[in-house]
Amino acid sequence: MVGFFDNAYRDGGRPTWDVGRPQGAVVRLARTGLVTGSVLDAGCGTGENALHLAGLGHPVLGVDFAVAAIERAAAKAADRGLPVEFRVADALDLAALERTFDTVLDVGLFHTFEDAERTRYAASLAAALRPGGRAFLLCWSDRNPFGRGPRRISRREIRATFREGWQVEAIDPEWLDTRLPDSRIHAWLAQITRVGARGGT
Repeated sequence: MVGFFDNAYRDGGRPTWDVGRPQGAVVRLARTGLVTGSVLDAGCGTGENALHLAGLGHPVLGVDFAVAAIERAAAKAADRGLPVEFRVADALDLAALERTFDTVLDVGLFHTFEDAERTRYAASLAAALRPGGRAFLLCWSDRNPFGRGPRRISRREIRATFREGWQVEAIDPEWLDTRLPDSRIHAWLAQITRVGARGGT
């Protein structure tokens, strides 16, 4: 999996999910004040969402396990003079960052995980998000037709993943901007609050 994503960015490659601008959903979240304080962009790719939020004054760390994506994100930050930190890291082990954030952003990452990885991911997010902090997930929706793109995700699957230690506040229909022929893809935008440490501790 790491090799697939890293190769997608190598040698100037531009995968279909790299649209060259922040997602419209992220822009609206920031505009309405839902993105607060320090931000972790999990699965940041080449960094457009992280860079947008940094430009608004948020301290931002962007992480991705694709080395080539992080290299390009860091170059963008330097070119634009924005103080964004980008780091190669595993989203399934965010505890290794040894930091917590007020907001976590996930654009197009959740739908890449297998069933067994989802519980690990929820625990990983909990380790990186302060109690009361919010995670925003923008993921591929089961409203899309079969036979194309990544796994189609249902609201039920999102709620099942974030049962313990979380409050799912909303899962709303949204659009995911892509470079696919249809351009905009049906997505879910989930707003999830960490209400305590997992396992009740």
